[in-house]
Formats: sequence, structure tokens, C-alpha cells
Amino acid sequence: MAVLRARDIAKSYGGVTALADGTISVEAGSVHALLGENGAGKSTMVKVLSGAIRPDGGTLTLDGEPVAFRDTADAVRHGVAVVSQELNLFPDLDVLANLYPLREPRRGPFLNRRAMADAARPILKQLGLDVELRTLVRELSLGQRQLVEIARALLSEPRVLVLDEPTSALDRDGSDRLLGILQVLRERQVGVVFVSHILEEVMQLCDTITVLRDGRTMLSGADRADLAIDDILSAMLGPRPEPSATPVPQIKQAEGELRLDHVAVDGVLDDVDLAVRAGEVVGVAGLAGAGHLAVLELVAGLRRASRGDVRLPGGRPAPRGLRQAIKGGVAVVSGDRRGRGLMLDQPIWQNIGQVRSIGLSRDGVVVRRGALRSRARGHVERLRIRCRDVDQRVGLLSGGNQQKVVLAKWLDASPAVLLLDDPTRGVDVGAKAEIHDLIRGAAADGAVVLLASTDLDELTEVCHRVLVFHRGKIAARLSGDELDQHTIVRVSNTGERQESPR
Repeated sequence: MAVLRARDIAKSYGGVTALADGTISVEAGSVHALLGENGAGKSTMVKVLSGAIRPDGGTLTLDGEPVAFRDTADAVRHGVAVVSQELNLFPDLDVLANLYPLREPRRGPFLNRRAMADAARPILKQLGLDVELRTLVRELSLGQRQLVEIARALLSEPRVLVLDEPTSALDRDGSDRLLGILQVLRERQVGVVFVSHILEEVMQLCDTITVLRDGRTMLSGADRADLAIDDILSAMLGPRPEPSATPVPQIKQAEGELRLDHVAVDGVLDDVDLAVRAGEVVGVAGLAGAGHLAVLELVAGLRRASRGDVRLPGGRPAPRGLRQAIKGGVAVVSGDRRGRGLMLDQPIWQNIGQVRSIGLSRDGVVVRRGALRSRARGHVERLRIRCRDVDQRVGLLSGGNQQKVVLAKWLDASPAVLLLDDPTRGVDVGAKAEIHDLIRGAAADGAVVLLASTDLDELTEVCHRVLVFHRGKIAARLSGDELDQHTIVRVSNTGERQESPR
């Protein structure tokens, strides 16, 4: 009998269906993979299983009996724990305090830290986490923090443990340690829900596989031994499309190109060669840590190459910092508009004029407020930014309009190189289409455009070519009929275009 079973789970937000018929069954002592592309419904399913949200429909059973978790604490009391991709630790408390939030062993009114430490040490040893229990969490590496999070979940002695992208923050050794602890969980008869986007990892670790696509269950509890990676890709993405007859936009002939020649970054990139012409949109794709984002960081001056040569259009050498990159005509657009892109408490005109005014003031040019406001109005009209006027604070705009302001800020400086990192993350469909038009327009105006995205539709619809990275190398250069979502995901995971014979 399954320890935990979810059947036909449905959940909508404001009329948008996140899950329509989510179904998963977790057996004791097994590792069950939950797979799907971004937006497939994985996060919603995890929230339902862990008590973070209540479903609109469907049933949840524990040991065959219906159950409805009031919240995550109630789920933990029933034996269902989760390790989230977003770490939930207290950085200014020590490791031991983080292992026992709100459930510390006590001796009378006092914490029994000795009992806490005695219970924690064996689990930390199993995880291979060798740190002093009095160490503040903020002094740990990201990988060590994630191991603390896993240890905290194990201390609750769960019957079901949900691991949401557990290896995303771990180094190679940390990932290997996690593989070892999964075997320990099997021996303890703990059922594990393993959420991952790394298919090689899933094929190595998991016993059964469930795949969601667009909120629906496409595979439910399939035996991993009966599946090939192409079977999983078909369930995740649907049938491989026929080669598109849509013509590729013509690349405007313009001067200059961005070049990387035999570039290496120790432990990240290995002998990478690429060239992007002015007027071309080139995508870079890969799993976390594959090296594709390091290319953007090199061009933006945020990282240095240990070997090789990086040249901007016109033959200029790689910048030595972000300020030098901006002065050299490099624009950097991030999907993290709140953290890296905008001054949310400032008006639209001040945000849009930020980059241009910095460059002009450095050259001794007096920047007048009226001129900045006038230019901002032009961008608001051209980019169809929905706002009251350019004096409106950016923090009051919708997500899509905020991202348009980020693009306007950089386009206002007429960049020679436009670097984009998940530029449409978190925006609605209509705003996404408009931002895609802006990206194409920047290329048509003669910019070099390098686009990193986790959105497969974005890569296949906007880019002339896509370079797929695997373990620090360019494993495939895709264009024309070869450029499809299946191939991007397959190469990202395996480094190969075709399935090897089994």
C-alpha cells in the first residue's frame, strides 16, 4: 500500500489552472521522481503534498485514509516533510538552532542543547556535513546550508520526504553524499518524492517516475527501468514537432561581432569558441552549472577568463567590471527585476534614464531632468508600457511592465551588446510576446544579442541559433530544423543529440 497518495488534484489561481488532474503515489522505501517543465504544476503538487496549500479538488490519502493537512506543520506531524528549493534557514542562528525550529527538546523551561546535539550528530555524519554545531548558518556555503535543511527534515523522522531540486545548490561531493543518504532512506522505509530537472540524475536515483505537463499527469508511477530518456521527453514536452516552415528573420548586416576564442574558466568552462554577429539573436542553454551563464558573466565583466580571449564588437577586450562593460556598450537584462534591475521606489523616468545618465555624467555632460523625462516618454510609448505617466513609481507597475522598464533602461543607452538572462520570467503571456518583439527589434537595429533562458519556447521562437552547454562545453550548436525543444533538453541532460542504444 502507498504511504501517501494524491489523486486527481486540482488547483487554480484567479481562473488560471495550475493543476487539473495531478496524481502521484509514494511507496515506502522508494524514490519517486516528479518531473515537468516550468509551469507544468510540480510546485503546486509539492505545496499540496506538504500542506502549504489546500487543493480545490481531488483526494489525498495517508496509509489509505483520507487526510487534509491544515498547514506544513500539520503535514510534518503526520510524517510528511519537505526540503524546498528556496532554503528556509535563519542565517543569524547557529546550525543547532536551525535544526530545531519551534520543536526544541527542553529540560524544564530551558533548551536541552545536549539532547539536541546528540540527536543531530548522527544525521549530520550520514550527510557528510562536518561543521561545528555553534557555527552561524550565514558562515556556511550554499551547499552546506542545503545539507542543514535536509538534516532538519530528517530529524522529524518523516515517513515521506519531498526533496525539491535537492542537488541544485550542492557541489559534486555534496550531490554524491545525497545519493548515499537516499539509500539510507530506502533502508528506513521512507518514501521520497524527488523533484528534479536533471534527467541523468533521475535515471540514476529513482525507482518510479511521474510526469506533469500543463497541469495534467502524463505519466504516473511508471517504472524507471522501462523508460528511456526520450520517453520522458515525450511525456514532458509532447510529440516532437515537425520542422517549422516559419522563415528565420533575416540578420541585418552590421559591423562587429562578439567573440570567445578558446575560453576557459577553471571548473566552469573548458575551451569554448563562439561568435555572435551584430543583428543576430543567439541563445545559450544548459542545466544549472553547465557554463552557459558564465558566458554572459564574462561579457558583462562579472567574471574573468583563466585562459583564452574575449572580444567585444570592434575588437575591444573583455571588460574588467560591470561599469566598464556598460561604458563599452554592454547591456545586462536580468529576470530578477526586483533584485537587480529596478529602483522600485523611484519614478519611471529616473529608472529609464539611469544607465544613459551615468555614462553622460562620467563624460562631463550635464544631464537635465527634462531631457530624461522626454526620452522616457518616448520609450513608454514605443514599448507600450502601461502606466499613469512617467512620474509613477515603478513598484506600482505590473510585472510585465516593470520588465519593459528594465529593457527601456538599457535600450536607452543604444547598446552594442544585449545580454539577457531569463528576461520574461514571471511576466504574463501578452507582455512576454511584446518583450520578444523588443528583443528582435534590438537585433534588427544592429545589436549583438545573447539570450539565456529556461523557457524553451523563448529559445526556439526568438533565437536564430541556440548553443547548448553540457559540463562546461558547447555540446550542440542548433539552428534551422535542428532547433527544437526536445533536442535542447536532451543535449542539456546528456551532452548527446540522440539516445545511445540500451
